[in-house]
Amino acid sequence: MTVLSQIFKLIPRNLIPKLANEFGIDRQSRVFSPTSHVLALVFGQLTHALGLNDICDTLRNHCGLVSKIRDCVPPSRNGLSHANRNRDAGMAEKLFWEVLAHLNEISPNFRIQGRRYCALPRRFKRMIHVVDSTTIQLIANCLDWAKHRRRKAAAKMHLRLDLRSFLPNFILVKTAGTHDSAEAPALCEGINEGEIVIFDKAYVDFKHLWRLFQRGVFWITRAKDNMKYDVVGQHSAPKLNILRDVVIKLTGQRTSVWYPETLRLIEAIVEIDGKPKRMTFITDNFTWAASSICDLYKARWAIEVFFKEIKQTLQLSDFIGYNENAVRWQIWTALLTYILLRFIAWQNEWKHTFTRLFTALRGVIWRCLDMGSVLRCCGTASDSVRMRGAPEQAYLPGFAQL
Repeated sequence: MTVLSQIFKLIPRNLIPKLANEFGIDRQSRVFSPTSHVLALVFGQLTHALGLNDICDTLRNHCGLVSKIRDCVPPSRNGLSHANRNRDAGMAEKLFWEVLAHLNEISPNFRIQGRRYCALPRRFKRMIHVVDSTTIQLIANCLDWAKHRRRKAAAKMHLRLDLRSFLPNFILVKTAGTHDSAEAPALCEGINEGEIVIFDKAYVDFKHLWRLFQRGVFWITRAKDNMKYDVVGQHSAPKLNILRDVVIKLTGQRTSVWYPETLRLIEAIVEIDGKPKRMTFITDNFTWAASSICDLYKARWAIEVFFKEIKQTLQLSDFIGYNENAVRWQIWTALLTYILLRFIAWQNEWKHTFTRLFTALRGVIWRCLDMGSVLRCCGTASDSVRMRGAPEQAYLPGFAQL
């Protein structure tokens, strides 16, 4: 089996035809099946394809190997473009969640121990969620549906990340025209009592924060500069980098009605890029130490690392389709490819970066090599396995020379 086939094998065999039937895509498929469609888009992500011609020509040049992957066929340029434009992208979204659920089912520890963010405070045993969004720049003169300014067009991906596993729990892909705070209720819908959610001040909506408080969810965010409040008490004395830790009550004409209870405000000096900066945090928790509140908000940077891995490693900078449906297909396929690679990294106890994993597999994607053995060859200079120039020229433990 080629490395591409081994990666694609992680998707259950009957899942794509089942979803295609559910979304009515089977009636549109003809020669270019939904399985071939998903394979073509996953291949485009794994190889950073430059466009439709790149995907179609490369798959056609390897049509013999492609046909061995669930009888898939190489697409024509028009066939792939038509599929991206007309096949419901809701299928790609559901495929992502179904595959993630399948991987968690066959390996429950993947959800628990898949990857732990290094800056996560170890003293917190409860689930910690981070909510944020990232903007995906598009071409304004080609994508009228995504225009949010006169000369700018963009899609926005809102995401809730589980810091325990570094895997997404909720994703919302929309145009960039709506404000982040409008999406906060949907993003936090599945958070349970006693869990923690962290977001920046773009998501501050006191109606939403009040609902979280009533559900027993602990939340942490930054205070807006124009927030009106009165200090009603001292929570703890200032110390070290904690300038003040006080109890406040909102006094704004609307905010005092939207959030009638008291809040905790912490003003601290935090280090950003090696420089001290004053930040003001608000939370509904009155139990934790002020330093713990600061450490939790610092862990919010994990979601920026996640966005960096998605946008800089996978193919989310160049789009192979212009309409909304095609863009949604590409975004959800990128996310699908990400979790497949993350599962491979977890299975093989990969200790290096996600980018290095991506490039290691991309270089041998058409080779009939054992994927785990290839990854074990990609160590540092001090590793016992020595590379001779290319993976197919290496001595692999337990294998003859390839």
